Amino acid sequence: MSRGLARLACSVLLGAAPLSAQQAGGGPPDAAATAMAAEQALERGARADAERAAGALIARYERDGRGWSSEGLTAVGRAYVVRGDAASVRAALRVFDAAVAADPRNIDPVIRTGDLFLDKYNAPEARESYGLVLARDSSNARALFGMARVMEFEGSGDAAALARRAVESDPRLVDAHILLARAYLEAERFDSATVIAERALRLDSARVAPWAILGAGAWLLGDSATYRRTRAAAARIDPTEVRYDLEIAEAAVRNRRYADAVRFATQATTADPRSARGWGVLGTNQLRVGAIADGRASLERAFGLDPFHIWHKNSLDLLDQVDGFSTIRSARFELVASAREAELLSLYLLPLLESAYDTLAARYGYRPPTPVRIELYERHSDFSVRTVGLAGLGALGVSFGTVLAMDSPSARSTGTFNWGSTAWHELAHTFTLGASGHRVPRWISEGLSVVEERRARPEWGAKASVGFIQAYKSGRLRPLSELSEGFTRPRSPSETGYSYLLAASVCEMLEERFGAAAIPELLRAYRDGLDTPQAFRRVFRASPAELDSLFDAWMHVRYKAALASIDAGDAAAPPTGAFVSAVQSAASALGRGEVDEAQRTLERARALFPDYAGEDGPSALLAQLHEAAGALQEAADAIAAVTTRNETAWDANGRELEWRRALGDSAGMIRVLQRMLWISPTDAAMHAQLAALATARGEHALAVRERRAVIALRPTDLLEARFQLALALAASGDRSAARREVLGVLEQAPGFEKAQELLLTLRGGTR
Repeated sequence: MSRGLARLACSVLLGAAPLSAQQAGGGPPDAAATAMAAEQALERGARADAERAAGALIARYERDGRGWSSEGLTAVGRAYVVRGDAASVRAALRVFDAAVAADPRNIDPVIRTGDLFLDKYNAPEARESYGLVLARDSSNARALFGMARVMEFEGSGDAAALARRAVESDPRLVDAHILLARAYLEAERFDSATVIAERALRLDSARVAPWAILGAGAWLLGDSATYRRTRAAAARIDPTEVRYDLEIAEAAVRNRRYADAVRFATQATTADPRSARGWGVLGTNQLRVGAIADGRASLERAFGLDPFHIWHKNSLDLLDQVDGFSTIRSARFELVASAREAELLSLYLLPLLESAYDTLAARYGYRPPTPVRIELYERHSDFSVRTVGLAGLGALGVSFGTVLAMDSPSARSTGTFNWGSTAWHELAHTFTLGASGHRVPRWISEGLSVVEERRARPEWGAKASVGFIQAYKSGRLRPLSELSEGFTRPRSPSETGYSYLLAASVCEMLEERFGAAAIPELLRAYRDGLDTPQAFRRVFRASPAELDSLFDAWMHVRYKAALASIDAGDAAAPPTGAFVSAVQSAASALGRGEVDEAQRTLERARALFPDYAGEDGPSALLAQLHEAAGALQEAADAIAAVTTRNETAWDANGRELEWRRALGDSAGMIRVLQRMLWISPTDAAMHAQLAALATARGEHALAVRERRAVIALRPTDLLEARFQLALALAASGDRSAARREVLGVLEQAPGFEKAQELLLTLRGGTR
């Protein structure tokens, strides 16, 4: 089936009509056993045996299927699933529907329908099937597990928590144990993953997945003996070793070891060239390591084998789109963006990345082996597809090592995104992942990236909020041993954001306590194959639990005033405490016109939580108070406490810009405008304004960049914009470039007098 017919195929699948209930009744007594034999043969890699067993049952049904029982029909549906081609998938759905019609009390075909939908990447229909079962029996383990799989597929909740409920309901449900073990493996909780995987094996030793999870943990920890033992055990079940290799490949992905994922997926596709899953894992990770052509070819193979796989279709469609993008190269970077945006964004991003490269290389003692590729997407859904194959990812950017992908400024509403800090953050991952051999725990890598953002610009990087202080004080944040789960399996929407700040705070504490050299040494410890307790012991002479205690003490010093002035409490309730009360009281006083009282209260609030940089905080209110009194210098200085600490404070920067214009503070205006361009660079008038200010202050290189930015935005009067660029180039001393630009203007408009005069000047004539 061609890629273009995928949606049609899915609609046919969804519209599959149920068979007549008249087909209910008897059926062969061994149908379920035959279906199970086919499934077990598939599990051990004996595809031919599986298809023979499934085919035999299907043939009996298609020859004489009238009068079969609900259980017999369910078995036939399972056989169609084993066969697995598109026609069989549609047939399986029809037969499962017939099984339900034959006996509405039989929930087995309802659950299997959900399983099939989810296996074919239709999460909404799967959710509906599981929901029908849970509406009848809220503790049904298989349906709970199915919902956990839906959550995992969509990244929409705590799948592990739901899997735990499934295990509580049915401790013998092996699949739920497997999901839990994978979750612990992703969170780098290797001991817990081992315990759960071994429990799954005690329940069913003939499953490849638990052996592979044990093997993945051993491989990630460098335990070659256990890895070889588990591989041998899995090979006795499936001699092709395909399922084992793919489990390891996917564990490698979850732990950001993308090159290793390519290696294991290559082994799997070599052993079984008909494995759609294998080709999909291979192609997806070839894209992640920058092997774009190879990735496309592998995904085409995967899609040909499984045309229902929406991830692969989405990725292939996106690659077709990216073919039309522009690529701008430097010695160390490739910037890939839409033709509409590439020229503009490269003016800012490439110099920023070059600066970041030098800074990070010096700090971490690592240089990427190839140019770093950075892709920017105008639509967030496209970035999400590039990252996980589906729309809906909440992140702003992602680093695969030497390949970065992120939203472009146009993908987000103004004031919600700082594209400069995001790029710096993701590039920092390139260096921390590389320096550690892609072995650094997620939370340390994320924390270091936030720290590096702050080092780059004072306003960049996550800052403490009232919610963060409240969450920390109430004990809702995770200890170091579980901190990676704050990113991979957050318990609430806010936990992810708090985890970035928490991880950054830990990294700051470690550097303050143990010195700047400690962090690169820690990364080298991971590169050498040490796990976290071993690495911490080598570098810090302490266990994670001991460092937890050190960190708690550090936090109580670092945020002493804030912790004292914000109450612990329920996350669902409005925050309380002296800081909150002071801000509220000041706002009330302002409303009553009690300016002096409001100012005193705001000053007190600012002292209680000096790190707070929200646009609704005491500094912002003080700025309003000073503006109302006509004290613009004081207003500008007050709002600067927000704009220099809040990377997305668009409105606050706009107010500061107006006040500094009124004050005649051109240097301050330049600083504000440059901050604003990292929030949104798409306003040509803003660039022209910055260029004029830069020219007036003799900052000619800045003026040239801004005049180029105006041109990149395709202004209505392009000739005037090019003339202004020529002036800026001439002022910068680049007379030859200025001459080329003005000649281009005159070629389009020979009568452009100002351009004629400038050309005479550049040629040494007179005006």
